[in-house]
Amino acid sequence: MAHAISLPEVSEVIRVLAADSTRMNSQLLAAALERDKRFQVLDPMSDSQELMATVMREKPAVVVISAELDDDRTKGFQIARELRALQPETRVVLLLDSSERSQVVQAFRSGACGVFCRSESLKSLAKCICCVHQGQIWANSRELGYLLEALGEALPLRAVDAQGTVLLSRREQDVVRCVAEGLSNREIAQRLGLTEHTVKNYLFRIFDKLGVSKRVEVVLYAYSMGNGDGAAESNEKKPPLPGPAKVTSPTEMLTRFPAPAVGQG
Repeated sequence: MAHAISLPEVSEVIRVLAADSTRMNSQLLAAALERDKRFQVLDPMSDSQELMATVMREKPAVVVISAELDDDRTKGFQIARELRALQPETRVVLLLDSSERSQVVQAFRSGACGVFCRSESLKSLAKCICCVHQGQIWANSRELGYLLEALGEALPLRAVDAQGTVLLSRREQDVVRCVAEGLSNREIAQRLGLTEHTVKNYLFRIFDKLGVSKRVEVVLYAYSMGNGDGAAESNEKKPPLPGPAKVTSPTEMLTRFPAPAVGQG
């Protein structure tokens, strides 16, 4: 079963574009999604150049992309990276033939907000699209485990500098802990007595200092701080968490954090 926050009610129609490995598969996938009244499905395609042009022109909310495009088994990952750079408002779900560790990790590193294995049901895919549209991450327990392992392996190198000094100020650590609780920028601002603009600026600085690009990686950093792997490197006393902690495990953290974009309220 995939992990995500309880599925919210969708009050707006979600514009979806499906791009599978072949045109026939794309048409079949689009036809299945069209049965769900929550979706407005654009014309399906399987050519990567046509896909990029359509996304830039139509700006769909969610794109479901096969990892294999143009007879290239990894072309979908490249397209996901390009979309993240050129059209960050469009959220990507990568369609995988199997949930192999390398595929799952590569998908999220490419900028995907969700991964979906072909062996799962179309009903689950609809839930996946809705959750990703709401700014959540979609992955099952095993896939989340792969992501935790991959991020955990690299994270300690980013938490301190060459002298072992903690990279974040106390206020930045407060913001990180709020992100780990799953708070939006607006909620963080209310919790810490800041403006949303100030919170966004803090997040940009945090991303830059830690060398990360997504809130999920910040969440993993917060988890390492809570277990003595981050702030314990410094002689500076760690400030108390502002308010009661809502998340107690790294998996819960990954499933609770809001939209990955810094500017998301």
